[in-house]
Amino acid sequence: MSGRRGSTETENSPRRAGGRRAANRKSGTDNDGSSKDGSGKDIPGGRPAGRAKPKPKRSTKQKVLWITAGCTALLVLAGGAVYYRLNSNITTFDRDALSKDRPEAAAPDAQGRTPVNVLLIGSDSRGNGNSDLGGGGDDGARSDTAILLHVYADHKHAVGISIPRDSLVNIPPCKLPNGKWTKEQTNVMFNSAFSVGNTDQGNPACTQNAVEKLTNLRVDHTIVVDFGGFASMTQAVGGVEVCLPNNVYEGDLNPNLGHKGKLIFAKGKQKVEGQSALDFVRVRHGIGDGSDIGRTKRQQAFLSSLIKEVKSRGMDPTTLLPLADAATKSLTVDPDLGSAAKLMSFAMSIKDVDLHDVKFLTAPWRYEGPRVALVHPDVDQLWAALKADRTIDGQDASAQSPAATGSAAPSTPPAAEATPSPTAAAKNADVKVAVLNGTGESGIGNKGAEAVKGAGYTVTTVGNAGGKPRSTTVVEYGTGERTNAEAVAKLFPGATVEPGGRGLSVVLGHDFAAANPASAATSAPGAPGVPAPLPTSVSGTARSADDDPCANVSYG
Repeated sequence: MSGRRGSTETENSPRRAGGRRAANRKSGTDNDGSSKDGSGKDIPGGRPAGRAKPKPKRSTKQKVLWITAGCTALLVLAGGAVYYRLNSNITTFDRDALSKDRPEAAAPDAQGRTPVNVLLIGSDSRGNGNSDLGGGGDDGARSDTAILLHVYADHKHAVGISIPRDSLVNIPPCKLPNGKWTKEQTNVMFNSAFSVGNTDQGNPACTQNAVEKLTNLRVDHTIVVDFGGFASMTQAVGGVEVCLPNNVYEGDLNPNLGHKGKLIFAKGKQKVEGQSALDFVRVRHGIGDGSDIGRTKRQQAFLSSLIKEVKSRGMDPTTLLPLADAATKSLTVDPDLGSAAKLMSFAMSIKDVDLHDVKFLTAPWRYEGPRVALVHPDVDQLWAALKADRTIDGQDASAQSPAATGSAAPSTPPAAEATPSPTAAAKNADVKVAVLNGTGESGIGNKGAEAVKGAGYTVTTVGNAGGKPRSTTVVEYGTGERTNAEAVAKLFPGATVEPGGRGLSVVLGHDFAAANPASAATSAPGAPGVPAPLPTSVSGTARSADDDPCANVSYG
């Protein structure tokens, strides 16, 4: 039936066709478009039958220009709309709420590059619809996740330090919603800083103040992501691979349930997104000792997998814009990061960080009753290393060569330290080596690491060996590593090869120290800007973003 009201005739019915022919005869126009008189003869000067009035031609070049201009306009409008949407999503906190007594900003290195410290906070709040996703049961907001991400000056290394929520710290004065400031609090739980003021938005400025007070590091940016933003981000990347050491049930996620409940995670690897991703990073009980420390390890594993997923898709606007759109809907940031352009610029600035050079670890801690105490001097050495832009294995991330750091080259460089061929370098890079200083002399571990790296091997740890000082260098190896150990030993003339422990470890002796004395700047006690190396009990616990997702995901 026709869409016209009151008519059942079709456009091609005989009655309508006859009507059109009669109208054509009256007007002197036939169906073929020619002009005729009343007898049907052509009128002189009329258009020949079957030929339409010619239209002015438009050149191909003009068409291309018009199409290009139209597409460009659409792209500009679309891009503007995206950035407008992202900008409207972002919430910033009050700059005036930051402490007036802050650490100095990091100075640029010799190449003019500057390290960046970013505080990442996970908010557990009932506001903004988060109660539907399992947000806190009380008013206000809490923060059970806080990671200080240090992006080194070379922007090719990064380390994220988890600060346990139960850590006992001092919280400096913080600004309340009514404009007044609190008094300093001593020996209180770290996550209480975010709750100061008891608002659904939390108090990120107070947490930033607490972190700067704790670390003596300037926090350049703070980013708060609530449950909704976190769930959306995991969906934007199509899910994140995680791993559980055992089955996890409803009762583990909610101990108040009173019974085991249904299975929510099976043991082993799986992909999670949205609500299931939230459940994974929140669950504490039923795994290890059920502590927040174990949960922190799983959060580090999750972030490692998230970074791996994003990098596998390509760190470009095509990948980052959907992710940013998802994240910014529930994002609160510092004023200096409060636009889509600034967020995108920061993300692109770290796109060249290799997965293996993204590390995560928890600030050195110990239990103190039901709470957590940070361990000194280990935690102090950690903050000092970041302030000096040193990696957790004691390396200078800003250095491009020994000359850049002022370090003297080894006086007797091993012959095998010459630049390996591309094939050998690729093979050697798969071999991971720990370098331990067994001499008791400062700076020797870094010298040994230079030799190992120079041959193309991957140095996982630089630290101090336990026990008595060693007179000669020993390369210790685990199961299946003898061949690699013999190859590494060639870098250290006179070194012996012995089975022992796991993986590969070079334990440097006085023979290496005598041939390769550390520079005065490195060996001088208390030399400024060169902190003592972290003990292996700290650096050895670090997770790389390329580690197996099933490794190191629980505690106790």
